[in-house]
Amino acid sequence: MDWLYGRQVVRLAFADGAKRRPRRLVATPEGAAWLSGRGVAADRGPEVERVDPHELQGLTGSREHQGVACLVGDYPYVAPAALLACDLLVVLDEVTDPRNLGAIARSALAAGAGGLALPRHRSAAVTPAAVKASAGAAEHLDIAHVTNVAGFLGECRRAGHWVYGAAGDAGRPYDDLDLCGKVALVFGAEGRGLRPLVRRACDELAAIPMQGPVDSLNVSVAAALFLYEVRRQGRALTAARPPGREPGLRGGA
Repeated sequence: MDWLYGRQVVRLAFADGAKRRPRRLVATPEGAAWLSGRGVAADRGPEVERVDPHELQGLTGSREHQGVACLVGDYPYVAPAALLACDLLVVLDEVTDPRNLGAIARSALAAGAGGLALPRHRSAAVTPAAVKASAGAAEHLDIAHVTNVAGFLGECRRAGHWVYGAAGDAGRPYDDLDLCGKVALVFGAEGRGLRPLVRRACDELAAIPMQGPVDSLNVSVAAALFLYEVRRQGRALTAARPPGREPGLRGGA
């Protein structure tokens, strides 16, 4: 069971399509007024239980509750195979900061990605802190645990995805990639980047050009740039395509 907290998080927890049904809803007087003013949980959830801010902090373990929280069951990870039908996937390789996971989930959902894959071990999980960092987006995105990231990328390739990894030492800029069709984007751990086996499992690596003394970006920022480049190319798509790059098909694979 998890206490999800924050106004936008709770709002999305009660929105259509949320993965977990709230079982309890608690709020400070100010938070209850905010919920009532926006119709959150009206006629479709538990009644608001009034608590003081100190009690709410004790329930959530955070001062960032914004006066509202709801109790939900454990996060329902999907099977990895369920992600293979998606046109756009995000795969994380040992990203351990839940705030980065949450920010990436938010960008992925906003950019139209169908799902996100995480290693089962040595990775951030979908915790309340990650959901808060996602502003509730994690409650509306299919997320899977995978045992072996490189192996899962092989499954993505067999399912028709082109697999692109973000790497600061790559010679090709990210906005030079052909990101039309089925695509899986791979992002590595903070600081270390992609592991060697994961790098080799990618079709190609690409970098974000840097200027001045800056040599890297936070992984969540990098993910947002790649994701919105996919969206930009999709909106600019014309009928002309390079040979072997029909939508959803891998040329020669």
